[in-house]
Amino acid sequence: MKRTPIVVLISGTGSTLAALLEASREPDCPYEVVAVLADTDAAGLEHARAASIPTQVVRLADHPDRAAWDRALAAAVVAHEPQLVVLAGFMKLVGAPLLEAFGGRIINTHPALLPSFPGAHGVRDALAHGVKVTGASVIEVDAGVDTGRILAQVPVEVREDDTEATLHERIKAAEQPMLVDVVRRLTAAR
Repeated sequence: MKRTPIVVLISGTGSTLAALLEASREPDCPYEVVAVLADTDAAGLEHARAASIPTQVVRLADHPDRAAWDRALAAAVVAHEPQLVVLAGFMKLVGAPLLEAFGGRIINTHPALLPSFPGAHGVRDALAHGVKVTGASVIEVDAGVDTGRILAQVPVEVREDDTEATLHERIKAAEQPMLVDVVRRLTAAR
């Protein structure tokens, strides 16, 4: 079976990347991670390196302005010819060059049940609002902030003793298999 090539973008520890890589080892997996890119020297790049997957860091600080970084990031992704781009804990908004190159083929996770609590602090915002249920979403990335088409969601109960850290960990535990499932469905359909 020819597997669909995907590129994963990360900014942090790469726990979601690790889940995608683990699933890709299954014989019936319809996708292959062909590269992992980061906007910083993210610890999660080690997951890719351990699996002999090419990595690249595309730092904003290495470019004269945001527009130049957007072009460099898009060029770095395009070089690997993916059919799908997966943002897995990537903490930067992607710009027009990447959206134009891969419109409708970029997905992202978010630690809340969108459209509630968009932005960088979904878990903190859910706790501050006192909700009893939050969760995770997988969306198709568009030019807005967490405004893309919702592809999947999973609820997570908010417990009385939750802190931002404990709730975020439980959300990640629910989010990772959901993302793997969405990536499998999208790549099997290609």
